[in-house]
Amino acid sequence: MANDWDDELNQGTDGGQEQDFSLDDIMEEFKDKTPPRRVLSDDTIPFPIIPKSALKTPPGRKPGRVVDFPTGKLPHLPPQPSKPEPDPGPELLEEVQPEEPEKVVDFPREDPEPPPEVPASDNPIAEGLNRLVRKADQYAGQMFAEEGIEDAEEVLRAERYIPGTDEEAPPEPRRERRRRPPPPPAPDLPPAELARRYQKGLKGLRMRTVLAGLTAFAALGFTLALRLGAPLPPEVTPQMQALILALALILSMLLGLDVLLRGLFRLLRLQMSMDTLLVFSCLAVLADAVTMHALDPREGQLPYCGLTCLAIWLTMRGTWLKQRGQRLSCRTAASAAQPYLVTLDDEAWNGRDTYAKWSGETAGFGRQMQAPDGAERVFHITCPLLFIACLSLSIASSVGREAPERILWCLSATLTAASSLSGALCYGIPWFQLSLRLSKSGAAIAGWDGVTATGSTCGILLSDLDLFPPGSVRLNGIKVFGDFPVDKVVSDTATLIRDSGSGLDKIFHDLLRAQGCVYRRATGLEFHEGGGLSAEIRGDQVLVGSGSFMQLMEIDLPQGLNVKNAVFCAIDGELAGVFALRYSLHGLIEPSLNALIRNRVTPVLSTRDFNLIPSMLQQRFKLPVERMEFPPVDRRVELSSPDALHSPILTAVLCREGVGPYSEAVVGAARLRKAVRGSAILASLGGAVGVFLAYYITSAGAYASLAPLNLLVFQVMWLVPTVLISGWVNKY
Repeated sequence: MANDWDDELNQGTDGGQEQDFSLDDIMEEFKDKTPPRRVLSDDTIPFPIIPKSALKTPPGRKPGRVVDFPTGKLPHLPPQPSKPEPDPGPELLEEVQPEEPEKVVDFPREDPEPPPEVPASDNPIAEGLNRLVRKADQYAGQMFAEEGIEDAEEVLRAERYIPGTDEEAPPEPRRERRRRPPPPPAPDLPPAELARRYQKGLKGLRMRTVLAGLTAFAALGFTLALRLGAPLPPEVTPQMQALILALALILSMLLGLDVLLRGLFRLLRLQMSMDTLLVFSCLAVLADAVTMHALDPREGQLPYCGLTCLAIWLTMRGTWLKQRGQRLSCRTAASAAQPYLVTLDDEAWNGRDTYAKWSGETAGFGRQMQAPDGAERVFHITCPLLFIACLSLSIASSVGREAPERILWCLSATLTAASSLSGALCYGIPWFQLSLRLSKSGAAIAGWDGVTATGSTCGILLSDLDLFPPGSVRLNGIKVFGDFPVDKVVSDTATLIRDSGSGLDKIFHDLLRAQGCVYRRATGLEFHEGGGLSAEIRGDQVLVGSGSFMQLMEIDLPQGLNVKNAVFCAIDGELAGVFALRYSLHGLIEPSLNALIRNRVTPVLSTRDFNLIPSMLQQRFKLPVERMEFPPVDRRVELSSPDALHSPILTAVLCREGVGPYSEAVVGAARLRKAVRGSAILASLGGAVGVFLAYYITSAGAYASLAPLNLLVFQVMWLVPTVLISGWVNKY
């Protein structure tokens, strides 16, 4: 049957004659086109006989390329002697036997047979398509290799009982910011002694400030009365009026002598501030008031004595407010025997600077309190430039205009305009208001160095005691299972809680004393991501954790046991006891967290209590956990470790537990930094604008345009933003 079928296929019609084809003719025509066949040895597994029905094109796939058999007259193929084979039938493909089989090395039977090589093609498009098809077949064979693994029992149990954590992003390359110089050396006095120093002379400064204010308002009232044309005795000549204002200025200078001397002493350190400009302004105004009628008589014009007296009074008031704030901060820091310290650690979590609270000595607090404040540091840069501008522009508007007799008037006008009224208030007002608020909460900011340590976008580590201070968690009941003794269950659980550093230590310590038990020695303590602890105590494997952790560790729990917040203890794979807990949230926790989030400070939960997970805080207490971050358990242990390294610059000192004082100190320091810098920059800008306006008016000789009351209105307008910004610091 096979031979007849072959003959039938090899017959053709060409004029009614049969065509015979020989094997040599066929091989001769296709010897350059036929690819070499891969020949198998006799001991290899033969190619399987594939039914034709299996070669049909699957639905959805384009049919393959079909090559027509070549036509032409070929001689008849003579019969070759071969072993008769059974006819596979029309439904099967024939197996071609090689004439001269070659020996090839067999691959191991367990390895899959590599696919046959595709012959090279002259068409690059077809070759590229074949390569893509091979890659697609390889991908399709491996794409379902892990199919069904997400339905495994271990994966489902882990997804259900292990809380989700936030992974740290790789640090992004960023430009290194310029590090601030170290604080100047100063005696690091204890807070209590420093508070006593600030207390000395505070009452005297307050009394002198009140007298200076009365003098300033009297001088301004006298100037206003003369400007409005109030009737005066004939003995009060214009020269006498100038001398009266000069006497008022001398009195104000004597009342604020300590403030003016502090401005002069800055010159010894090659520094200048607003109080230094105020000293030169007082000297120039006083000299102009005494000599104005002799050198430069100005009809109906008065010196700037009243405006300078007002500047002295505001400088004294700012100094008094700053000293009061420093005394309050030092007294608060000295009120606790073991205070908490707050520092901003560089890139502590997720590549960002993070606030940390830890116990320690207040070393460096006294040195930071005596360092220059933020406004002074800005004025150290701007005031020398303003002073040079005053001198050069005054000379240009007087001597340069061939009017040297107006040199004192030009100096008094430019220096009075440069010495801003808000120089000492930029730091005094917000610092005192913030210190007063924080002292009521039990917190104290460690001077301006602690303020500059704050960041614009950073994190803050919150521990167990921050969220739930002592007294917020209570023991609600105990239940012991099996034949375990009560003292063994209590001792083992309390030991692991103590060794883990959890915030539940005090509760179990009190329970241990009430039951007459003692701590035991545990070895191999491990923290588990599922919310639990494991250790070995006297040869027993002890597990302590939440209910989810017990189910994750395949510990059988009693049916109907519905305790949401509890501590479970299992010994050698068997449940030994349950300690029910009751958590109560303090009223300050939620507003404190909201204040942190609004000011772009991200709370980072570095808790060691395995019950304090984001899902519990959100479901039970409705806290905004979506705006918080929850590190893995190993990072939480590292961040809350007592041996962690911290920044040497203190941000604040806390004397109370809880997140309330913690958040108030952090947010208040950040707002104080923005307010002081903004106010100082505005004061410097106002002084610069005043100097150039004074130069323009004095160079034109317009005495009436630069009258004392006109200059007073200009400076009061630049004083208003400082008062408004200072009031914003305390509103959070």
